Amino acid sequence: MAPATETLGDHTTRQLLRLCEVAGLGPADAVRYSRTLTAALGPAAERPLDLPSPDSSFLSDDHTPVEFSLSFEPGAAPTLRVLLEPGSGAGSLARSGQVGLRTVRALARRWGFGTERLDILEDLFFPASPAGPLALWCALELRPGGVPKVKVYLNPAASGAERAAETVREALHRLGHRHAFTALPESDRILFFALDLGDWDEPRVKVYTAHDDLPATAAAGLCGMTDGPDPAEVEAFFRTASGIDSSGYGSGQGSRFDRRPVQACHAFTETASGLPGGFTLYVPVRDFAQHDGEALDRALALLRRYGIDESQLLDSLAAVTSRRLDDGVGLIAYLALAHQQGRPPRVMVYISSEAYEVRPPAFLAQPVGTRR
Repeated sequence: MAPATETLGDHTTRQLLRLCEVAGLGPADAVRYSRTLTAALGPAAERPLDLPSPDSSFLSDDHTPVEFSLSFEPGAAPTLRVLLEPGSGAGSLARSGQVGLRTVRALARRWGFGTERLDILEDLFFPASPAGPLALWCALELRPGGVPKVKVYLNPAASGAERAAETVREALHRLGHRHAFTALPESDRILFFALDLGDWDEPRVKVYTAHDDLPATAAAGLCGMTDGPDPAEVEAFFRTASGIDSSGYGSGQGSRFDRRPVQACHAFTETASGLPGGFTLYVPVRDFAQHDGEALDRALALLRRYGIDESQLLDSLAAVTSRRLDDGVGLIAYLALAHQQGRPPRVMVYISSEAYEVRPPAFLAQPVGTRR
């Protein structure tokens, strides 16, 4: 148990420093990134962890406004990312959005990148009285040199869930992707709209869709790429990540995603065809596993399938927590398979900070308590 005086910033930067080492980032870069994290969190970083989370952040199960992820490819160190909610604890969704915008623009001035693509969407995603579970999230893809790649995630339902599709269609149109909306798959709802900002070879616009109770055989049908992955590959990933066997039934909490939907992400770069150049499938493994040991077994099976050194993931989990994996579920939040034209497929693992609480295993009736 960590000291009662430990803050959210203490907890998350300690995790980040250890993860940077796993990802092969040098000490100087790790320190720069840890300072960026605490600065971006603002006052929330100084909040003691013996107090509850400053708000009910949608970013994680225990409302920690920070999540880590690693992108794995064969023969390379993992790419480390940190997702954060700069406006956590701002007091309202509207204020959270304004804090988030100020934070992103401050990062842009610091690292010398433009925010024009975000600026032209401000009226769509930041109304005076926003709705929905979030206003703005910011993701930093950490790389050598101390200057990350930056992404922002926006809420399509900011003006109401009934207007989410209209908002996304208009946003795509303003960014030059006038035909992209028709390439999106049929879905239960649109979850996020994301932009790459700064130093990207091909800046992407990404749309995330939710798919409730998705059959394994339908997973590959979500991909809108012209030269996408083999359908059998996507289905195999889905079955392994979710634990669904060939009969349609899985282990864990049942044979349906009762709490969270499967997510599909379509990434658009060129504007002429209206077709995506990237597709990612996200499985909420924490809702389909009894505990994190089971989730880890599935993650390791996927890494082995793609020829990836599994010790990288084991070291990453050890960098974040010392708890027993079967004491909780949710440390491994999502497993994802990403395809992008011109690149090999990537396996991505999303890791929760668990600053405030550990979600109990599915087979336990009583909570295991707060662990840090």
